[in-house]
Amino acid sequence: RINENFLNILSSLSLEEVIALKLELSIKNINNKMYNFPLWSSMPNVTRDALLRYAMAACQSKRDMARFLGIPINKFGDILKKYNTEKLYN
Repeated sequence: RINENFLNILSSLSLEEVIALKLELSIKNINNKMYNFPLWSSMPNVTRDALLRYAMAACQSKRDMARFLGIPINKFGDILKKYNTEKLYN
């Protein structure tokens, strides 16, 4: 799925362009009808979830993840539970 050519093309796009393309592709699957979904208000949570997933891939421990994200370690466990990321970590 992911090869060097794909990574080269992806690296030339901004994050905003990647998000817009992903939304466009997702919405095509449902005939361009995405009504009554709170997309605008959901974006902060979607973005935080993406940050958590990247931190999981890039860091060696939960402590490193918390430091990378600038989150106090005593609050980090609650954040993992809130975003249901704890199951992905284990």
